[in-house]
Amino acid sequence: MHNGGVNSIVPPSRFTIEVVHDLICPWCYLGVRRLFRTLRQRPDLRYELIWRPFLLNPDMPTAGMSRNDYVMRKFGSEERGRRLYSSIGEIGRSEGIEFRFDRIRRAPNSVNAHRLVRYAGRFGRAGPLVECLFEAHFVAGRDIGDLAVLIALAAEQGLEPNAVRRFLMSDEETEAVHADNLRAHRLGINGVPCFVISGRHAIAGAQEPDVLERLLDVAAIEMVEQG
Repeated sequence: MHNGGVNSIVPPSRFTIEVVHDLICPWCYLGVRRLFRTLRQRPDLRYELIWRPFLLNPDMPTAGMSRNDYVMRKFGSEERGRRLYSSIGEIGRSEGIEFRFDRIRRAPNSVNAHRLVRYAGRFGRAGPLVECLFEAHFVAGRDIGDLAVLIALAAEQGLEPNAVRRFLMSDEETEAVHADNLRAHRLGINGVPCFVISGRHAIAGAQEPDVLERLLDVAAIEMVEQG
Protein backbone atom coordinates (compact mmCIF):
# COMPACT_ATOMS: atom_id res chain seq x y z
CA MET A 1 0.00 0.00 0.00
CA HIS A 2 1.33 3.44 -0.80
CA ASN A 3 0.35 6.85 -1.92
CA GLY A 4 2.71 8.95 -3.97
CA GLY A 5 2.52 11.95 -1.67
CA VAL A 6 5.46 14.10 -0.70
CA ASN A 7 4.65 15.49 2.71
CA SER A 8 1.93 13.18 4.00
CA ILE A 9 1.71 12.35 7.69
CA VAL A 10 2.91 8.79 8.26
CA PRO A 11 0.81 6.65 10.64
CA PRO A 12 2.81 4.79 13.31
CA SER A 13 2.27 1.48 11.53
CA ARG A 14 4.11 2.66 8.39
CA PHE A 15 7.74 3.25 7.67
CA THR A 16 9.09 5.77 5.21
CA ILE A 17 11.00 5.14 2.00
CA GLU A 18 12.77 8.26 0.82
CA VAL A 19 13.79 7.98 -2.82
CA VAL A 20 16.61 10.42 -3.50
CA HIS A 21 16.78 10.71 -7.28
CA ASP A 22 17.24 12.85 -10.35
CA LEU A 23 14.80 12.47 -13.22
CA ILE A 24 17.59 12.66 -15.80
CA CYS A 25 19.54 9.79 -14.20
CA PRO A 26 19.18 6.43 -16.00
CA TRP A 27 20.34 4.53 -12.90
CA CYS A 28 17.51 6.19 -10.97
CA TYR A 29 15.02 4.94 -13.56
CA LEU A 30 16.40 1.43 -13.07
CA GLY A 31 16.44 1.78 -9.29
CA VAL A 32 12.85 3.02 -9.10
CA ARG A 33 11.67 0.27 -11.46
CA ARG A 34 13.31 -2.33 -9.19
CA LEU A 35 11.89 -0.70 -6.06
CA PHE A 36 8.36 -0.80 -7.45
CA ARG A 37 8.86 -4.44 -8.49
CA THR A 38 9.97 -5.26 -4.96
CA LEU A 39 7.01 -3.47 -3.40
CA ARG A 40 4.52 -5.22 -5.67
CA GLN A 41 5.89 -8.53 -4.42
CA ARG A 42 5.36 -7.47 -0.81
CA PRO A 43 1.77 -6.26 -0.40
CA ASP A 44 2.11 -6.95 3.34
CA LEU A 45 4.44 -3.97 3.83
CA ARG A 46 3.00 -0.66 4.97
CA TYR A 47 5.07 2.28 3.87
CA GLU A 48 5.04 5.85 2.66
CA LEU A 49 7.08 6.91 -0.36
CA ILE A 50 8.76 10.30 -0.16
CA TRP A 51 10.36 11.63 -3.34
CA ARG A 52 13.52 13.64 -2.67
CA PRO A 53 15.10 15.62 -5.52
CA PHE A 54 18.81 15.48 -6.24
CA LEU A 55 20.38 17.72 -8.88
CA LEU A 56 23.14 15.95 -10.77
CA ASN A 57 23.70 19.07 -12.85
CA PRO A 58 22.99 22.02 -10.54
CA ASP A 59 24.62 24.46 -13.00
CA MET A 60 22.57 23.32 -15.98
CA PRO A 61 21.10 26.33 -17.86
CA THR A 62 17.35 26.70 -17.39
CA ALA A 63 16.77 25.86 -21.05
CA GLY A 64 19.09 22.85 -20.87
CA MET A 65 21.76 22.20 -23.48
CA SER A 66 22.26 20.07 -26.56
CA ARG A 67 22.72 16.40 -25.79
CA ASN A 68 26.01 16.27 -27.69
CA ASP A 69 27.47 19.16 -25.69
CA TYR A 70 26.31 17.52 -22.47
CA VAL A 71 27.86 14.15 -23.31
CA MET A 72 31.16 15.79 -24.25
CA ARG A 73 31.22 17.82 -21.04
CA LYS A 74 30.28 14.86 -18.83
CA PHE A 75 32.31 12.05 -20.41
CA GLY A 76 34.99 13.79 -22.44
CA SER A 77 34.09 12.01 -25.66
CA GLU A 78 31.06 10.72 -27.52
CA GLU A 79 32.59 7.25 -27.69
CA ARG A 80 32.95 6.98 -23.93
CA GLY A 81 29.37 8.12 -23.44
CA ARG A 82 28.15 5.66 -26.08
CA ARG A 83 29.85 2.73 -24.32
CA LEU A 84 28.33 3.64 -20.97
CA TYR A 85 24.84 4.12 -22.39
CA SER A 86 25.10 0.82 -24.24
CA SER A 87 25.86 -0.94 -20.96
CA ILE A 88 22.93 0.78 -19.23
CA GLY A 89 20.70 -0.18 -22.15
CA GLU A 90 21.49 -3.87 -21.69
CA ILE A 91 20.61 -3.71 -17.98
CA GLY A 92 17.46 -1.76 -18.79
CA ARG A 93 16.16 -4.43 -21.15
CA SER A 94 16.35 -6.95 -18.32
CA GLU A 95 13.98 -4.69 -16.38
CA GLY A 96 11.63 -4.06 -19.30
CA ILE A 97 13.02 -0.60 -20.04
CA GLU A 98 13.94 0.16 -23.65
CA PHE A 99 16.35 3.06 -23.23
CA ARG A 100 16.53 5.20 -26.38
CA PHE A 101 19.38 7.58 -25.71
CA ASP A 102 19.52 8.30 -29.46
CA ARG A 103 16.15 10.06 -29.22
CA ILE A 104 17.31 12.55 -26.59
CA ARG A 105 18.15 15.84 -28.30
CA ARG A 106 18.50 18.07 -25.25
CA ALA A 107 19.85 17.48 -21.76
CA PRO A 108 17.22 19.20 -19.60
CA ASN A 109 17.37 21.19 -16.41
CA SER A 110 15.35 18.96 -14.05
CA VAL A 111 14.26 21.52 -11.43
CA ASN A 112 10.79 22.09 -12.91
CA ALA A 113 10.24 18.35 -13.30
CA HIS A 114 11.08 17.87 -9.62
CA ARG A 115 8.72 20.73 -8.73
CA LEU A 116 5.98 19.00 -10.68
CA VAL A 117 6.53 15.76 -8.76
CA ARG A 118 6.05 17.66 -5.52
CA TYR A 119 2.87 19.21 -6.92
CA ALA A 120 1.55 15.81 -8.06
CA GLY A 121 2.17 14.51 -4.55
CA ARG A 122 -0.62 16.76 -3.30
CA PHE A 123 -3.01 14.58 -5.32
CA GLY A 124 -1.37 11.23 -4.60
CA ARG A 125 0.10 11.07 -8.11
CA ALA A 126 3.83 11.58 -7.46
CA GLY A 127 4.87 7.95 -7.98
CA PRO A 128 3.03 7.46 -11.29
CA LEU A 129 4.29 10.84 -12.51
CA VAL A 130 7.90 9.92 -11.71
CA GLU A 131 7.58 6.79 -13.86
CA CYS A 132 5.91 8.84 -16.59
CA LEU A 133 8.73 11.42 -16.57
CA PHE A 134 11.41 8.74 -16.73
CA GLU A 135 9.71 7.06 -19.68
CA ALA A 136 9.14 10.35 -21.47
CA HIS A 137 12.81 11.30 -21.20
CA PHE A 138 14.60 7.98 -21.65
CA VAL A 139 12.25 6.11 -23.98
CA ALA A 140 10.40 8.77 -25.96
CA GLY A 141 13.20 11.36 -25.92
CA ARG A 142 10.88 14.18 -24.84
CA ASP A 143 12.35 17.30 -23.24
CA ILE A 144 11.21 17.18 -19.61
CA GLY A 145 12.68 20.63 -19.09
CA ASP A 146 10.06 22.08 -21.44
CA LEU A 147 7.00 23.41 -19.61
CA ALA A 148 4.60 22.40 -22.39
CA VAL A 149 5.88 18.81 -22.18
CA LEU A 150 5.54 18.80 -18.39
CA ILE A 151 1.97 20.11 -18.59
CA ALA A 152 1.06 17.43 -21.14
CA LEU A 153 2.59 14.66 -19.01
CA ALA A 154 0.79 15.94 -15.92
CA ALA A 155 -2.49 15.91 -17.83
CA GLU A 156 -1.84 12.27 -18.78
CA GLN A 157 -1.73 11.57 -15.04
CA GLY A 158 -5.10 13.21 -14.48
CA LEU A 159 -3.87 16.60 -13.25
CA GLU A 160 -5.71 19.71 -14.43
CA PRO A 161 -3.56 21.35 -17.15
CA ASN A 162 -4.40 24.98 -16.38
CA ALA A 163 -3.67 24.52 -12.68
CA VAL A 164 -0.38 22.81 -13.56
CA ARG A 165 0.52 25.67 -15.89
CA ARG A 166 -0.13 28.25 -13.18
CA PHE A 167 1.96 26.25 -10.74
CA LEU A 168 4.90 25.86 -13.12
CA MET A 169 4.83 29.53 -14.08
CA SER A 170 5.20 30.44 -10.40
CA ASP A 171 8.26 29.91 -8.21
CA GLU A 172 6.34 27.60 -5.88
CA GLU A 173 8.37 24.62 -4.58
CA THR A 174 11.56 25.84 -6.30
CA GLU A 175 13.21 26.68 -3.00
CA ALA A 176 12.09 23.33 -1.57
CA VAL A 177 13.74 21.43 -4.44
CA HIS A 178 17.04 23.21 -3.88
CA ALA A 179 16.74 22.72 -0.11
CA ASP A 180 16.21 18.96 -0.53
CA ASN A 181 19.21 18.78 -2.86
CA LEU A 182 21.35 20.59 -0.28
CA ARG A 183 20.02 18.34 2.49
CA ALA A 184 21.04 15.24 0.53
CA HIS A 185 24.60 16.50 0.14
CA ARG A 186 24.77 17.39 3.82
CA LEU A 187 23.70 13.83 4.64
CA GLY A 188 26.64 12.58 2.59
CA ILE A 189 24.62 11.47 -0.42
CA ASN A 190 26.83 12.09 -3.43
CA GLY A 191 25.22 9.76 -5.95
CA VAL A 192 21.76 8.55 -6.86
CA PRO A 193 19.55 6.67 -6.59
CA CYS A 194 19.72 6.44 -2.83
CA PHE A 195 16.99 4.86 -0.72
CA VAL A 196 16.65 5.99 2.89
CA ILE A 197 14.44 3.71 4.98
CA SER A 198 12.82 5.02 8.17
CA GLY A 199 15.35 7.84 8.23
CA ARG A 200 17.99 5.38 9.51
CA HIS A 201 19.00 2.89 6.84
CA ALA A 202 20.40 4.06 3.51
CA ILE A 203 21.44 2.13 0.45
CA ALA A 204 22.75 3.67 -2.77
CA GLY A 205 22.58 2.45 -6.34
CA ALA A 206 20.08 0.61 -8.53
CA GLN A 207 19.98 -2.36 -6.16
CA GLU A 208 18.57 -5.75 -7.04
CA PRO A 209 15.08 -6.40 -5.61
CA ASP A 210 16.29 -9.02 -3.11
CA VAL A 211 18.71 -6.48 -1.59
CA LEU A 212 15.96 -3.89 -1.28
CA GLU A 213 13.58 -6.47 0.18
CA ARG A 214 16.01 -7.39 2.96
CA LEU A 215 16.36 -3.75 3.94
CA LEU A 216 12.59 -3.25 3.89
CA ASP A 217 12.17 -6.32 6.11
CA VAL A 218 14.56 -4.80 8.65
CA ALA A 219 12.50 -1.60 8.70
CA ALA A 220 9.23 -3.53 9.03
CA ILE A 221 10.55 -5.58 11.95
CA GLU A 222 11.80 -2.43 13.69
CA MET A 223 8.36 -0.86 13.24
CA VAL A 224 6.71 -3.86 14.92
CA GLU A 225 9.23 -3.86 17.76
CA GLN A 226 8.58 -0.18 18.40
CA GLY A 227 4.90 -0.95 18.73
